[in-house]
Amino acid sequence: MKVLMFGWEFPPNITGGLGTACYGLTRGLAHNNIETIFVVPKAYGDEDQSFVQLKDAEKTKIFQTRQEFSDFWEKITYLEVNSSLLPYLDPVEYKKFINEQYKISQSEIKEQAFETNFKFSGKYGKDLITEVTRYALIAGTIAQENNFDIIHAHDWLTYPAGIAAKAFSGKPLVIHVHATEFDRSGENINQTIYDIERKGMEEADRIITVSNLTKQIVIDRYGINPDKIHTVHNAVEPVELAEFAFNKNFDEKIVTFLGRITFQKGPEYFIEAANKVLKKDRNVRFVMAGTGDMLHRSIDRVAKLRISDKFHFAGFLRPDMVNKLFSISDVYVMPSVSEPFGISPLEALRTNVPVIISKQSGVSEILNHAIKIDFWDIDEMANSIYGLLHYEGISNMFKKHGKTEVDNLKWENAARKVIDVYKTLINQ
Repeated sequence: MKVLMFGWEFPPNITGGLGTACYGLTRGLAHNNIETIFVVPKAYGDEDQSFVQLKDAEKTKIFQTRQEFSDFWEKITYLEVNSSLLPYLDPVEYKKFINEQYKISQSEIKEQAFETNFKFSGKYGKDLITEVTRYALIAGTIAQENNFDIIHAHDWLTYPAGIAAKAFSGKPLVIHVHATEFDRSGENINQTIYDIERKGMEEADRIITVSNLTKQIVIDRYGINPDKIHTVHNAVEPVELAEFAFNKNFDEKIVTFLGRITFQKGPEYFIEAANKVLKKDRNVRFVMAGTGDMLHRSIDRVAKLRISDKFHFAGFLRPDMVNKLFSISDVYVMPSVSEPFGISPLEALRTNVPVIISKQSGVSEILNHAIKIDFWDIDEMANSIYGLLHYEGISNMFKKHGKTEVDNLKWENAARKVIDVYKTLINQ
């Protein structure tokens, strides 16, 4: 079996958990003898291609005739919108951004659509809608030039590409929902992104969601038939702890937050809980690793609380540095407001770090040896942090059983479930 897979990023060039999940899944598929062609808008040359064929959309030339382009544009008119899209801004910041940015006209996009090849930033910026559209056009060419059995598209940025590949090849389409617009923006959704998501879900032959929480959102908010939705939880690969051993050179305990510093991830609740813990124990350092639209707001809040000497903003960390950070951490906290899954708690547990996760996360469906709290309950969060730092028996129990639990959650096993979904289409 051969899969044509569309993603927006691939390690080590990632901005969040989506790229990590794509890497893990393709590696898991390879373990199960499934060949994958993985398409990204822009490849950087440092990606691991030992188990996947990486295809750079930027280097793909367009050979379709003008009439074929016209026919294709008729099929994807829903993409031709006067807005710029950013996937990770909170509602207030998003509205501000839209008001300040120029609008892309339908004629401007169509004029660009007849170049022989396209350039991509591979990032999330003001030209994102143009890049999503170009990516969809190139997907048709890639689908015609390659042999494969099934199409697999990850998240809304690649749904149009998946639809185009299906239109040109006639092969079945599976879309993978890692997050929805309701996770990113709450109730203040961007209608354009919602429409793209819903169109992808309607056109897909099967839908894979990363949790039952996400599956229910797809059913309730997008009106999709539950019969074509399958939940496959994310996974993580075991690591050799000695490989990431790191000496922190100070005595304080370390409590870590890792993720985009944005509305969805609940960074403000982590800061307030940190303040409560530090009122009881000053022998603790808090680390917030990541970037996002709430970074400056978070820095200001830490300064106003006068805890800057015990609170560190580490910025975006590459995978090797993430493991080093976990190797010196005593507690990991994921206070997400809405988390379709959340791979980072698994990454923490595999390095023997006890975790505190929000009940509003998909990963809470599969983890038994984790402390689960409501994201908004900063008193409970602070008490849980304090307890894990000061009661060794409790901490060791979560470390021991948590690592055993997560070591059984391998991508190889998750890939088998994905293959089972493929087979419902190929064996029909």
